[in-house]
Amino acid sequence: MSSNQKNATTLAEDKVLILYILNLIDNDFRQDDLFKIISSINDINYFYFKQILTDLIDSKLVGTYTKEEEPVIRITSQGKNAYILTKDVLPGILKLKADHVFQKEFANIEEEASVIAEFIPKNENDYTVKCKIVENNETIFEVKTFVGSRDRAKRIVDNWNKNATKIYPEILNMLLDNKNLN
Repeated sequence: MSSNQKNATTLAEDKVLILYILNLIDNDFRQDDLFKIISSINDINYFYFKQILTDLIDSKLVGTYTKEEEPVIRITSQGKNAYILTKDVLPGILKLKADHVFQKEFANIEEEASVIAEFIPKNENDYTVKCKIVENNETIFEVKTFVGSRDRAKRIVDNWNKNATKIYPEILNMLLDNKNLN
């Protein structure tokens, strides 16, 4: 087998692997979360992954759009059909590994995705900080604030990531309790 044939085979397997995982999820999914799963199954770098994903999106096998200001992807009905037609390309050993890694990584990603914090620079001295809690792809709590330094923005994000499960109930109680507000 020439190196071009081997590369074409690997490329086809990697495309089918992505379709396979997206077919298992069958829901909106973040590209970075998909990369975590794919790179755990098959040792590929981020740029190669993005190239394959772009090919799949350009071929309308994977759809991409923004949900709650987050870019997400999802397998399309054309993608499902393509997966059914090409699933035999995926070696059995790779499929077994994919199933194993998927179960482990998907649980981690679901857990991770429940607490999200980020800061976005508006200019040199102003930052927007967003802290949220997401369950089953729905935002159940979100707070957005503006701060005057990168250091303060980072401190808020770090604190939210560590303590969201304590902070969220406190904020909710404060919002529900009108007795203490004078």
